This record gives sequence, structure tokens and C-alpha cells, in this order.
Amino acid sequence: MLFALAANAQNYLISFAGTGESTTVSSVKVENLATGETLILSGTDILRLGTSTGINTFDVLPPHSMNIYPNPMTDHSSLQISPPDEGMATISIIDISGKIKGQIESYLDNSVNEFRLSGISAGLYLVNIRGKSWQLTGRLLAKNRSAGNTGIERISNNHLQGSTVKDNESKNAEATVDMFYTSGQTLKFTGTSGNFTTIITDIPASDKTITFNFVDCTDGDGNDYPVIVTPKGEGKSENLMWMGGNLRTTRYNDGNDIPVITNNIDWSNLVTPAFCWLNNNESANKPVYGALYNWYTVNTGKLCPAGWRVPTDEEWTSLTDILGGEKVAGGKIKEAGTMHWDAPNTDATNVSGFTALPGGYRMANGIFTGLREYGKWWSSSPVNDQEAWFRYVGYSFGNVRRSIFDKNFGCSVRCVKD
Repeated sequence: MLFALAANAQNYLISFAGTGESTTVSSVKVENLATGETLILSGTDILRLGTSTGINTFDVLPPHSMNIYPNPMTDHSSLQISPPDEGMATISIIDISGKIKGQIESYLDNSVNEFRLSGISAGLYLVNIRGKSWQLTGRLLAKNRSAGNTGIERISNNHLQGSTVKDNESKNAEATVDMFYTSGQTLKFTGTSGNFTTIITDIPASDKTITFNFVDCTDGDGNDYPVIVTPKGEGKSENLMWMGGNLRTTRYNDGNDIPVITNNIDWSNLVTPAFCWLNNNESANKPVYGALYNWYTVNTGKLCPAGWRVPTDEEWTSLTDILGGEKVAGGKIKEAGTMHWDAPNTDATNVSGFTALPGGYRMANGIFTGLREYGKWWSSSPVNDQEAWFRYVGYSFGNVRRSIFDKNFGCSVRCVKD
């Protein structure tokens, strides 16, 4: 009789689904913002987050052994089996009266084979694994308060061969991909389906399904943008979707061209819509930092993709409030690291998934400045006939700052949708 106890170890299983414009998830990029680890998964894969508080979960087992953890079980446990010989085996969960509560037949190879046990009501059970000429038995204590259908589901990467499930028909995942994870870490999930991309940040604390709301975000030039679903703040009614990159369109959403102005004097005299590329260098700055627009372009109401709009000053405030206030929100929206930012890029974690980039700005006299140092974004809210509100973040501070510019300044633009 083998009894393995690892009460403080846990695995979380994360699956993926789509809604909105597409219900199919083609791929998922998973980034652990605390460790920097990145994985690319198929949308049908299962992400297994391995959490540990220092208790050995026996990822490497000696031959002819098994391990169950956590044990006692409160929600689900993992069953690891290292058989003496590969081949078909029967796994059974048996209560103290001798009744089989769940059973599965599966092919076990010469490695650690892992299964997920779930839906087991409170009580003491025997877990029996029987091969052609061998047998392993362990004890499982379940503390579930409510009964469910007993489930035995394979979650290791090995292919399932000729398996059947009795008592609880479980679906076998096409693949399970492991990521080291410590409780409380923030993960950034980027789900893609065709031209649609949605970004969600989450701190998993249990098994769950990440559902990507795929929404069209295509500008007048046909550029597609990722969509960020921001969390609802406590006491807030807003639940906006934000564009996950700086706008880079040269056309309004009705197809008409936006005037591009390169000359400094011409720019300084503008009281009509216009845009430019920082330093008039489209090839270098468009792909990453997007375009710079004066506020007259914002005020047309046609700059953003159809169904989207430039956020108001109040909506910018709502975003920073949800992220903990202006003093800390800057770090939470800035892209981490110094690939696109000058050092030290203070407090940057990007836990919001916003990925703020320092596209610089163009002053009222037409001079360009701030590349890699500042990201500045218009709001749609005017202050008076000459000025409007904007928000900005910088490489040397971690807060979000609110200020006003003359309307003929050139700033980056993000768009929002209800």
C-alpha cells in the first residue's frame, strides 16, 4: 500500500474558449509577467500551471510506483503512475464498501503518466492500478463537501491509446502544456482567431476557462489591432475594451485620407486635421509606435475603427482608477523592459496588458521629441477652444500624468469600445 502526501502542491488546468466574432481559438500566447516565461499553445491545448510551496510533487518517480497529490483532496488531485512495464492498465477508484466509483482503461508508457481525479465525494478510497502482470494500490482521502461524478482524466502529454471511461465519460485533451507558476503571479493571455486578437490578464487560483471576446478592430487602412478587456473596478459600471496598440491609420473609417504634414511651419499653423510619423520616418516608427495625430483629427469622430472612439478624459481616469490610481497605473500599463523604452523604464510591469509604448510627440512648432522616453495619448475632451486633455507616461517615473496640450500638438491615440 503506497500513500503519498503532498498537501501543499497544486496544479491548475486552464482551457480556452472564444466568443463574439469567433468561437474558435487558433492559438494562445501565455506570458508569466513575473518570470518572463512565454509559451505558445494551440487553442485546443490545456495549460497546466504547476504551483508549489516547496513540497516535492515527485515529477520523477521510481519504476513501479504511484503518487497522489494533494492528499487529502478538496477539489481535485493528480495521480502520477510510473509502471514497471508499458501497456494497457485499468485505473479504479474504490470506496470502503468495495464499490467502484470510477474507472478508466489507458495505455501507460515507460515514463510518468499523469491523470486528474475529480468529482469524488468526501470519504476514504483505494486507488487501484492493474496492469497485465502487476498492480499498484494507494489510499486517497477526499474532503469534498458536495458529491459529483467521479472523473479520471489523462492530462499528461502522452497519446491516449484505446482508453475508455466508465462512470464519468471524460474528454481527453489533445495536449497539455506545462508552465511553472507560483500563486499570485499575473499571466497575460493573448488569444488569436484569424484576424482577431484579444488580450486578457489574470491571476489564476483554480481550474478555469479563459474566454476571449473576439471583436473586430480594423482601421480605415485595414490594419488589425489586439483588443484588451479591462477588469471592472469596484463600484465602477465601465467595462471598456481598449485597443492594444497605438493607432497607425492614414485614413478615416469612412475611407477618406487624413492629410499628412511633414513641414514644421505648416504643422504649426494648423487648425484642421492632420497626422505625421515621428521624425517623418514612416518605415522606422509606424510598425511599433504608430502615428501622431493633432486633436482636430480626434475631433472628427472618424479616426478610430468603426464602432470605436477616442476615450474621454473621464474614461482615462476610470482606467487609471481600476489599476490602482495615477501613482501606480503608469507601471501597470507600460511595456516592461527596455526593448522600446529608454532605461530605467521605472516600475514597468504591464500587468494590465496595455503595452504602452513611447512614441514621442510633435510640439506645436512642429519639432519632434520624446521617442523612447514618453508615450502621450489624446483624450476626446477639450479644455477650451485651443487646448485638450491628454495622458502620458515616461521612462523615469511609474505614474500616469494628466495634462493639457494645444490642439495642434501631435500625440498617439488609443481607441475604446463599450
